[in-house]
Amino acid sequence: MAEMTVFDGLATGYDLGMLPLELAVLRGLRRRAFPFVAGRVLELGVGTGVNLPLYGSQATVVALELSGSMLQQARHRSTRAVVEPLQADAQRLPFAGGSFDAVTGSLLFCSVADPARSLAEVRRVLRPGGRLVLVEHTRGDGVGGWLTDVFHPAWYALNGACHLNRQTARVVQEAGFRLLQVESRMMGIFRLIAGEKDGG
Repeated sequence: MAEMTVFDGLATGYDLGMLPLELAVLRGLRRRAFPFVAGRVLELGVGTGVNLPLYGSQATVVALELSGSMLQQARHRSTRAVVEPLQADAQRLPFAGGSFDAVTGSLLFCSVADPARSLAEVRRVLRPGGRLVLVEHTRGDGVGGWLTDVFHPAWYALNGACHLNRQTARVVQEAGFRLLQVESRMMGIFRLIAGEKDGG
């Protein structure tokens, strides 16, 4: 039997609950990030599949998600890409090294138990020169940093999975990726992060 996650119980109402943030900031970041990804793509934590309609016909997407309920929602998304749904853990990727041209994800690294381990797996399955493209919520800048630090303990106690104040761009760089792009929104609380695996 597949492992249950906190997100299994959220699947049916997740998109509606996220709608205000989607309209305010996430939709714009997603449209800047995912339509330009091509080739064989691994999307980590595909969730309800909100990114899938943004991929073009030039992409073949392995839609990986630990929550079976979330993945079931994602199966119903229309998209021009070829999509292969897969229930698996982003910290233990069941692929050979160099299998993908790009790895993508959104609102994932806030809830991965060990981001460094997951990013090591991402580096392993990416081909040399492959891209990592993320849309994440992170520890903010200035007042945004203070806000995410202050609210994090109560938020994490409530849900037991999502960290408000992770510094994901820094962790991506520490994992050995060359940062190509970091775009910030809403005091740095939301970011588009793009990195590249060295081609050597």
